[in-house]
Amino acid sequence: LPHRNPRTTTETMTETTAAMMTDAPTLPIDVIETPTPRQTDRPAPHRGGEPLRTLRPRTLPARWRITLWIILSTLITLVAVGLMGRSIFLASVEQTANTEIEQEAAEFTRFAEDAAAGGYSSATALLSEYLARQSVHEDEVVVAAVDGAPIAIASGRTGTPHAAASGAGGRATGDSDVDFSGVPGGEALVTALLADDARSGATESSDSGPLRWGRLDFTAGEQQGAVLIVQYTQDARDQVDGTFATIAWVALIGLLLSSGVAWLVAGQILAPVREVYRVARDISEHDLTARVPVEGTDDIAAVAATFNGMLDRLETVHATQQRFVDDAGHELRTPITIVRGQLELLSEDPEERAATLRLVSGELDRMSRIVTDLLVLARAEQPDFVRVANCEVSTLTLDIEAKAQALGDRRWQLVEIAEGPTALDPQRVTQAVLQLAANAMQVTEAGDRIELGSRFDGSGADRRLRVWVRDSGPGVAAADAERIFERFARGDSAGVRRGSGLGLAIVRAIADGHGGSAWVDSVLGEGATFGIDIPAPSDAVADTAERKA
Repeated sequence: LPHRNPRTTTETMTETTAAMMTDAPTLPIDVIETPTPRQTDRPAPHRGGEPLRTLRPRTLPARWRITLWIILSTLITLVAVGLMGRSIFLASVEQTANTEIEQEAAEFTRFAEDAAAGGYSSATALLSEYLARQSVHEDEVVVAAVDGAPIAIASGRTGTPHAAASGAGGRATGDSDVDFSGVPGGEALVTALLADDARSGATESSDSGPLRWGRLDFTAGEQQGAVLIVQYTQDARDQVDGTFATIAWVALIGLLLSSGVAWLVAGQILAPVREVYRVARDISEHDLTARVPVEGTDDIAAVAATFNGMLDRLETVHATQQRFVDDAGHELRTPITIVRGQLELLSEDPEERAATLRLVSGELDRMSRIVTDLLVLARAEQPDFVRVANCEVSTLTLDIEAKAQALGDRRWQLVEIAEGPTALDPQRVTQAVLQLAANAMQVTEAGDRIELGSRFDGSGADRRLRVWVRDSGPGVAAADAERIFERFARGDSAGVRRGSGLGLAIVRAIADGHGGSAWVDSVLGEGATFGIDIPAPSDAVADTAERKA
């Protein structure tokens, strides 16, 4: 028996496929591995190599969170405005009390100046006359004192001044007859304020609450007189607090109403998000056609549009992968069956064994070509399949003709050359034309003539580059010419090219990637001309040249 390679057929096929995959483009297929129990204890790294940040689970729905945040922000705003407003109004109460005291002091000063001209000889007479003319409001008390003792009080709570009994010379004999009933805080408060070294200030008592006061001291004859002006602010403060209590109740009702509005608005805002959720939930493995309705131009509409774009890409990738799997399964089934059958019937005869191995090797080569072509077609549906750059067409045509010479023993003839630069992918165009040349090889014999050429048709923005290959083979029937560029297109007529059925599909994919088209011109029995048309506007080339300059 001949020496057999110890490596199995599976290993040989694996190496062949690996070598083929190195040169051919690959699909972006992610392999999903089932994590082991130890792997699940660690955070999974993302593509950058760093562990993903673990997000805390949220228990409240988004609608409730939005509503609660709106309520909280509104409540904080209302409380801040209320406290600030109350402080401003209380400061206004204090300022009003100070103004009243200053006004009363100015009135007494003018009265004292007029009284000096009127001949008042004692402080008692002057103060008694002054208080008799006073009209005080409810929260105001004016106390007249001589030599530190109160002789009369004018209070807004009693309505009339009350004076003590007077002795000789108008000097008060005592303050036991002075009525302190209209003075919140009573005699103790008045005595303390008259004895205070300061001339004004603010204080608070348990009976009267907060108050502000001012005192004017003067001398009339041998007497030391004083006028004590007291402004009580508790009632005004109570009014402010009552007003803001009413405002607080109104704000609470408004907060409840705004909560309902926030709930409705949050629902309206999240409606497109719920639509995205519904579409994502309804998407299945075999149905990626659902889309989210896009309304308006706001951020939510942008999210919906982005989501739809993602679904478009996923649908394209899924369709590409599914088509690849279907095509591979369809085309590889036959050679695999042939290889398996031949290996099962492998004979011990050396000649039969050699013939079987040649057949198996041929089928494996055909499988390799099929997989390579399928990968190229799958790659053709990706955006970067064609990489356009400025290229000199005459140089490209000469390079293609030189490479075609190496394909086989034919009379290769370059009949026309286009001259000038244009924007295209030279590698893909070379691949397409060489594929057409290889097809022409299959339908011709050694020594037959195969013509190649390129030329520009049209002008300006409508100019197109046409590159073609013409053979002298059996030609293509008109019925087959309409579908010959489809995948695995085969026919019964003698004019249909034989092979995997993917070569012309690759040519059309390259032409489509350039925004052009693939075509065939043939009469059955008289040869065929295959070619591609690529847009080559002359003004675009001029603009590119100017930018480079």
